[in-house]
Amino acid sequence: MLKKLIIGVLALGFVAVSCSDDDDNTVVVNAGTISGGPFSFDVDGEPDMVTGISLDDTNVSGTNRTWVITDDTGVILGLPPNIEAVEGVNFDDAGTGTCFIWYLRYEDDLQGLEAMSNTNDLSGTFDFSNSIEVVRNQVTNAGKISGGPFSFDVDGEPDMVSGIELDNANVFGANSTWVITDDMGKILGLPPTLAAVEGVNFDGAGAGTCFIWYLRYEDGLQGLEAMNNTSDLNGTFDFSNAIEVVRNQVTNAGVLSGGPYTFCVDDGTPDMVSGIMLDDTNAFGTNSTWVITDDAGKILGLPPTLADVGNVDFDGAGEGTCFIWYLRYEDGLQGLAMMNNTSDLSGTFDFSNAIEVVRNKPDGGTISGGPFAFTVDDGTPDMVSGIMLDNTNVSGKNGTWVITDDTGKILGLPPTLADVENVNFDDAGVGTCFIWYLRYEDGLQGLAMMNKTNDLDGCFDFSNYIEVTRNPVP
Repeated sequence: MLKKLIIGVLALGFVAVSCSDDDDNTVVVNAGTISGGPFSFDVDGEPDMVTGISLDDTNVSGTNRTWVITDDTGVILGLPPNIEAVEGVNFDDAGTGTCFIWYLRYEDDLQGLEAMSNTNDLSGTFDFSNSIEVVRNQVTNAGKISGGPFSFDVDGEPDMVSGIELDNANVFGANSTWVITDDMGKILGLPPTLAAVEGVNFDGAGAGTCFIWYLRYEDGLQGLEAMNNTSDLNGTFDFSNAIEVVRNQVTNAGVLSGGPYTFCVDDGTPDMVSGIMLDDTNAFGTNSTWVITDDAGKILGLPPTLADVGNVDFDGAGEGTCFIWYLRYEDGLQGLAMMNNTSDLSGTFDFSNAIEVVRNKPDGGTISGGPFAFTVDDGTPDMVSGIMLDNTNVSGKNGTWVITDDTGKILGLPPTLADVENVNFDDAGVGTCFIWYLRYEDGLQGLAMMNKTNDLDGCFDFSNYIEVTRNPVP
């Protein structure tokens, strides 16, 4: 407070000059005129000193002198002995109010000149100069905050700020709170503490920009409530600087479950997926569609709904692998068309995870050689030779050679061509058999001796066959 500070100045004393009195002479005292100011300061923690005060002492008279600082009722707050002491007073410490600086000349008979007395109670011979007003304005100071700026994606994942700090070295104001506004000054939240600020989930606010402020204010502030605008606040208050929080609008396609699927295609049996589910709890995006691509990202189909996905017959797609995706996107997405690649999409969009659809199409290829005709049961071994497999287009995870009779009954399963050429057909007796090459996928059922090829169940393909005729001895 100014009282405490200026009483300290009083302890410095004041200059008194004595001279002998002459009862026959009238003593005239004149404090002259001072100039400078007036001064107006904000009570904000920053030192506030007056400067530029001067005394016109052309006609000044009086044995003793001092400077006097009073409040606006005349109470003496300080008695700095000289102008240097006046300019050393820090008025910021005095709090709010108005005080006056005076210059005083007086004689030895002056009584009542002490701190906390009132100038109205002075008695003796003295004269005050004019006064210089010093107004001390009550203000608030919210200080400075640091941290950020922050940028978040609005994607359903919690987005909290952290690392914000308040430099409150010169903070003033009876009350305080943190304030979150939009970019137009609308109050979105009033978290009371920094911990509460860091507990705010900005992801729930949608896309946009908001600002975090620290506010100090005096009692009586009006308009401080959510949805009001800071421009409508009425009272004594101060905002800190702001920290920006950008909330970017993004898309989120969610998560798919189901599959993967494996089909044997081009067999005339429809191949449809089923049981796919979309978890769209955190899905975002104005528009949506389902997308089917090949394994290079080329768009093969754009079924608009999950029901439409379930109606796609993958049997006609040929061999290969494709992927089913769910897509969320904003207006203006470019490149979303059949035969385009997903890598060429331009705009705001998000794909879900993919569900794989493997389209198997085994191809047994083409074999050549023969036909073969043997005379059996003559004791001479009968082996085939010169058989060749054209495997240019052969496909299928597994392969074997198959020997059947003329009804399709499996008589042998030699794993390699060398094993085929080691079969002695002389032991088989009279009849006709056929040599085939078989390609198939995992899971083939019925591939066993004495079973018929008609009973095979799974994904497979036979090559053409080579006939082996086993004639009787003439």
